[in-house]
Amino acid sequence: MTSTGKSLVVGVDVGGTFTDLFVLDEANGTARIVKVPSTRGEEARGFMNGVARVADSAAAIATIVHGTTVGTNALLERKVARTGIITTRGFRDVLEMRRRDRPETWGLRGSFTPVVPRDLRREVDERVLADGTLHTAVDLDQVRAEARSLLEAGCEAVCVFFINTYANPGNERLAVAAVRVLWPNPHVTSASEVLPEIREFERCSTATLNAALQPVVGSYLERLESDLRGQGFAGELLVVQSNGGLMSRQTASDLPVRTALSGPAAGVIACAAIARAAGFPNAITGDMGGTSFDVSLVANGEAALAAQTAIEFGMVIRSPMIQIETIGAGGGSIASVDASGMLQVGPESAGSVPGPACYGRGNMRPTVTDANVLLGRIAADRPLGGGLLAALDAEKSRQVIEEHVARPLGLDVHAAAEAILTVANARMAGAIRLVSIERGHDPRRFAYMPFGGGGALHVCAMMREVGVATGIVPRYPGVTSALGCVIADMRHDAVQTLNKPLTELDVGDVQRRIDELAASCQQRLDSSGVRFDEVREVIALDMLYAGQTHTLPVVLADAGKVPLTAASIRAAFEAAYTAAFGRVLDGIAIRVMNLRYARIGVRPKFDLAVLAPEGKGSTASLGSQRVFHQGQWHDAVRYARLELPVAARINGPAILEQVDTTVWLEPGFHAEVDAHGNLLVRPS
Repeated sequence: MTSTGKSLVVGVDVGGTFTDLFVLDEANGTARIVKVPSTRGEEARGFMNGVARVADSAAAIATIVHGTTVGTNALLERKVARTGIITTRGFRDVLEMRRRDRPETWGLRGSFTPVVPRDLRREVDERVLADGTLHTAVDLDQVRAEARSLLEAGCEAVCVFFINTYANPGNERLAVAAVRVLWPNPHVTSASEVLPEIREFERCSTATLNAALQPVVGSYLERLESDLRGQGFAGELLVVQSNGGLMSRQTASDLPVRTALSGPAAGVIACAAIARAAGFPNAITGDMGGTSFDVSLVANGEAALAAQTAIEFGMVIRSPMIQIETIGAGGGSIASVDASGMLQVGPESAGSVPGPACYGRGNMRPTVTDANVLLGRIAADRPLGGGLLAALDAEKSRQVIEEHVARPLGLDVHAAAEAILTVANARMAGAIRLVSIERGHDPRRFAYMPFGGGGALHVCAMMREVGVATGIVPRYPGVTSALGCVIADMRHDAVQTLNKPLTELDVGDVQRRIDELAASCQQRLDSSGVRFDEVREVIALDMLYAGQTHTLPVVLADAGKVPLTAASIRAAFEAAYTAAFGRVLDGIAIRVMNLRYARIGVRPKFDLAVLAPEGKGSTASLGSQRVFHQGQWHDAVRYARLELPVAARINGPAILEQVDTTVWLEPGFHAEVDAHGNLLVRPS
């Protein structure tokens, strides 16, 4: 299926196994999906293979939105550019000292290797005090000498990080300007430009990782855009940020650290939109891929944001991003019996290569997918991924589960397979409780939305384990992140440290800073070339009581509409503090640490009803399949899920198949197709 008019908006999510594309034709209001194998190490090639299947020519595409894991994978695999740091004398070890934390909090083992080795962290004379006072002017001759030395040492990127530049970036700006004159490429990062916020380690880590990613992500995006232009694409290439918003290709090249968790963030944005349209403003999302299970929470229609995350121990990124908790419980997670005789599932994974044992690609250890295949929940004779594999080897799944789990535990092979799923389900339910119960949310008031290739196989189990009343299986669970790329709005965030007691805060100065941040973010929006239905802004303050360490984000709902006052700020803080902790602390001074600003360009939205099925269901039934569940065999009806019409009701046990996933509907549950093509799963 191809289109000839320039009306296509394409979301592209590159995963480890598949590159997923969601294609919206704005001219006729239709949508479809495309899945092609990813080309590991050459992600751009898999991307272009997918685009080639969208239309006869890339010239037919108006906008491409990309959720990328290139930056995240580069950090996890330590495949980043050789990078240097130029910093204030005496502070070269900030990156390595961190917060004096340890990989294992209660243990004495563990090590940490910083992204930039000590010999590439150079010091120069300069000093700004915490209140912004210039103590020592920067020695630019030293800066130039160290920059040249780093180039001679083979550095491709450099980060200039001076102490206290959140309060006064003057020295750092002079140093950055001097370095850029002699540096042979644009990969020069200023810490105060990336993060003008108090806390030296977090600023140093975020800026350094940004510098290390610039050559990797920048070259990938430039090559991708060049290939697209060569195929006739003349539209806008946008990139998903970790906060769920979009930015231009150039901004992503300048600030690649903001692409961490790009793909999962897009999936959460899609889930939030789908849940709202289905009448469920509160939802818990669970993205189950080949290696991990990513969980997030949507409350009142909005995804929860965190101020920072750690890609792995010691690699801290402080930038607004959707709160996502990750555990090693994917379809490829390996099951084993440890020395104490306990069954373990994950975190080690067979991934996409070689993949589960049933793929027949050399893995000889059992995985979660092997358990689902052996128990009949995935039909072994069904092609995988639209033809990536013609069939699955159920006998191979049986062999590895028998050898590695059943015999060591003294179980029947089917009981052993079910035990694997029981352990995996318990771990996933624990992650759901982490984002709900442990943060003050009752999961019974939320719907559960699984996505990713494996999530829908476990939807009923998660509902049972956590007590959720409704499950929402999206129309295309396996390409939800690609759908999120099409739905997401443009967004730019900025932060500025204030660090003042509320009683000393100059609200007029705060308003001037808001205006400056608004102008800067608007400039970013304007440079994207994207049209918006409207522009919104979010203004918040990070606040705390005197003596506390951790801040509380306080959204100023009426900022920009009514003048700010100390009284209105206090009232907003006390309301937020009461909601979070149940009380306020009378008689203790309040401090305002940071001003946060977000400017959102709302892109035109499409009606999710375009995902609704058009068929009458006459070809939906595919026969039956024997499924092992809770110790006994059941006859489950197989359905072609996408052929089911609106309002169709399916009673479990049933297997609903589609190109991007399989839905396992347990006995005692039923599902109905809603007006948007979702399956609403409930206990019978």
